[in-house]
Amino acid sequence: MTLPKLHIVVGSTRPGRVAKPIADWVVDRTTADGRFEVELVDIADYDLPVLDEPHHPVLGKYENPHTLRWAAKIREADAFIFVMPEYNYGPPVALLNAFDYLGREWTYAPVAFVSYGGIAGGLRGVQVMKQIVTTVRMVPIPDGVVLPLVLQHLQTGEFVPPASAEPAFAPMLTELLRWAEALTALRAEGPPKPMLPPGPPPGPRP
Repeated sequence: MTLPKLHIVVGSTRPGRVAKPIADWVVDRTTADGRFEVELVDIADYDLPVLDEPHHPVLGKYENPHTLRWAAKIREADAFIFVMPEYNYGPPVALLNAFDYLGREWTYAPVAFVSYGGIAGGLRGVQVMKQIVTTVRMVPIPDGVVLPLVLQHLQTGEFVPPASAEPAFAPMLTELLRWAEALTALRAEGPPKPMLPPGPPPGPRP
């Protein structure tokens, strides 16, 4: 039986970022669970500049090699977990930029969130990101893992999860799996035909 493919997306690219050790823990935890084929996907490995595609992503007419490589990777997945902090009550710009590059590759995929930060644990950024992902017909999962006061759980560069993290993890994966299975047919069918305004074909994205 083929397991659904789950991408753990590292949602920060800053030097010294906390996202990477947390994402490594998420990979270990989801792999041990055994219900998904798991892969770490690090935005930093794709060298994405600020969005530079001339056509609207809904068209899927990508021209740049970095975009084609990024699109091919995201197209492989059946579900996602975004590991992310919050910056100024919103998602990190690196994650938002990587997300904005694509359209149909995200469509009909469920996404869960592992967030971290100070007292709020990144929850405000997650709430903003949940609204954004619905625009491409992704399904944000209510269940997630929230890691407040995260610096207290870093030891020599490694993340040591707090006791509160474990009870939240299994329900998140269960719900993610349910939605991944339920959306299989829609993902195979592909996204609906984009609704474009009448007139000449669209040119560069404004």
